[in-house]
Amino acid sequence: MHSVEVFPDGSRLRWVEVPGSGPTRVYLHGLGASSAPYYAEAIAHPALAGHRSLLLDLLGFGISDRPLDASYSLDMHAEVLARALGSIGVHQADVVAHSMGGAVATVLAAHHPELVRRLVLIDAPLDPVPHLPTVKRPGSSGIGVYRTEAEFLDHGWDETLQFVGPHWAATMRQAGPQALYRSAMSLLRGTTPTVRQHLEALPHPRTFLYPAADGPRPDGDRLTAAGVTVVAIPDSGHNIMLDNVDGFATAVRAALHDSPQRTSAERVGDARPDLWQPA
Repeated sequence: MHSVEVFPDGSRLRWVEVPGSGPTRVYLHGLGASSAPYYAEAIAHPALAGHRSLLLDLLGFGISDRPLDASYSLDMHAEVLARALGSIGVHQADVVAHSMGGAVATVLAAHHPELVRRLVLIDAPLDPVPHLPTVKRPGSSGIGVYRTEAEFLDHGWDETLQFVGPHWAATMRQAGPQALYRSAMSLLRGTTPTVRQHLEALPHPRTFLYPAADGPRPDGDRLTAAGVTVVAIPDSGHNIMLDNVDGFATAVRAALHDSPQRTSAERVGDARPDLWQPA
């Protein structure tokens, strides 16, 4: 386990590192998750093995510290990540990021372009939610329906762990409740500019992976026009790296390989294996 101090109070960001050749690959988890459990099998796949890989946990999640006075906004997560990468001398990293981690990675690339070489987003949310839901039970974001942090801390934490099921709860239990709530609310509210606007404006090579079962993305043409390579991964749901390890690893290898651009059909074929204040 490795760590670096990122907060004035001594809080540290931690990661599991797999040695190998460069450029460094940084893997980021989604809301309520942890990078090592989500990516360990995939980075051992022959398509991805042999590269220096940092399976990094965002502040407030997994094995990283959970300071109570952090805002846990998407912007804060990106700045903390930038501070950590800069401190350990990682620049021009290939960043592979799932769900909320994809939003954080996009903000990181926009604010600190020198830290990112290529960007691979895994079913990441790109747009804010215009109207927050009002029903008092967890929603697709995990916890975003609780109207106040006090309400979430009072009873929403226990309800959420029951609602998300044993697999997600296994890593969600490692998160700080404040970190979980504030991160979810920031994800729902979005950033300015939005994550989508950041993504479309980035000069970096960018790939967006999504489950083929979702059908064609309605924003596929827009993303492609902005230079984002959009790849449908078969036999998977939102957790692509867990559901289809072969498809995920092959698609990431293609995204990070220095080769000419190919058609969407070819890319899909390749994927087949047969700041600092509380909010």
